[in-house]
Amino acid sequence: MSADGARTHGGGCFSIGSGRIGGAIVTLAPTRVRNTVLIVLAAAALAACQAETAPLERPARPVQVASVTYAEDVMTRDFVGVIAPRTETDLAFRVAGKVVSRPVGVGDRVKAGDVIAKLDAEDLSLQLQSAEAELAAATSSLAQATADLERFDALKEQGHATTADFDRKQLARDEASARLERATRSLELARRQVGYAELRADADGVITAAAAEPGQVVAVGQPIATLAHLDGKEAVVALPEDWYAVAREAEATVSLWANGDRVLQATLRELSPDADPTTRTYRARFLIDRADDAVALGMTATVTLTKAGNGPVARLPLAAVLNTGKGPSVYVVDASSRLSLTPVTVASFTGESALVTGGVSDGDKVVTLGVQKLLDGEPVRTIEQP
Repeated sequence: MSADGARTHGGGCFSIGSGRIGGAIVTLAPTRVRNTVLIVLAAAALAACQAETAPLERPARPVQVASVTYAEDVMTRDFVGVIAPRTETDLAFRVAGKVVSRPVGVGDRVKAGDVIAKLDAEDLSLQLQSAEAELAAATSSLAQATADLERFDALKEQGHATTADFDRKQLARDEASARLERATRSLELARRQVGYAELRADADGVITAAAAEPGQVVAVGQPIATLAHLDGKEAVVALPEDWYAVAREAEATVSLWANGDRVLQATLRELSPDADPTTRTYRARFLIDRADDAVALGMTATVTLTKAGNGPVARLPLAAVLNTGKGPSVYVVDASSRLSLTPVTVASFTGESALVTGGVSDGDKVVTLGVQKLLDGEPVRTIEQP
């Protein structure tokens, strides 16, 4: 307490009975002073609490955005395969024997009728000679039986031969005639088998494989060489399940790894009805239009399938779509740079994009990253997606 009766409190001074304020002496009653001090302190505490609990404005956080652009829905996908002939056959002998020569090799071009390989025809020649001898014997037997029948016919007319003897001679003649017919067919077969000793190409093409060498004994139907016909070349690819039905309607083009700048039109010719048990894919063969010698068999080819959709769609990154249990939505940045959670209609999803058909408009700014950490109405600062 000071000399004049004032009490010092909290760095300020006031007087219970009397005091000096601003150079003037003020006299206050003790109770009124106490109430005044309490009111002042309560007001100061209330002001401090209000200052501490006042909401703070959230700073604008940076977000990556992309502009919405609607375009016609076009499905495009590439499939890698190989160039293969449209028709490829395994050539084989129709008779068994020992291979004595194979004048063609892998990669040789042949024409229809060219000799691919030859068998030792000695056994077949012996069979031919036996058939010729059998035919001569059958011819003689038929002549003898015919003469006997004519003679017995004359004797029967004269009454010197019975009907039973005449019937036996007629049956003998019929048997000799059938024997001659059989010998004729055997001779024709023997001649054909001699011709079968030479394996000939049945069409123009290229030899892609050789499975027998001279000196080897082969059985009937054993492959000797593989012939790729020149009636067309195809790109063979494996299609996944989701493109099985699309492939029948899509437009197909083929490009070669050896010449990527060249694009050839193609047509789906064959689509396997059954999936491969290991890869679960379907084998498809696309016939290449106007394939020349530059399109060599075995080359790596890329088949591009393109199919137009049913209307315009906007392709948005998969990371832009958020589903909180109420359907797919995206964050759109409005004119005041605040986020707006907007429901959208998604037609389908691809490996990289969501195909949106409604809910957003052309030119809208949509957040493409970190949407699960954003809040509706939050202020943002946009960064265009590169």
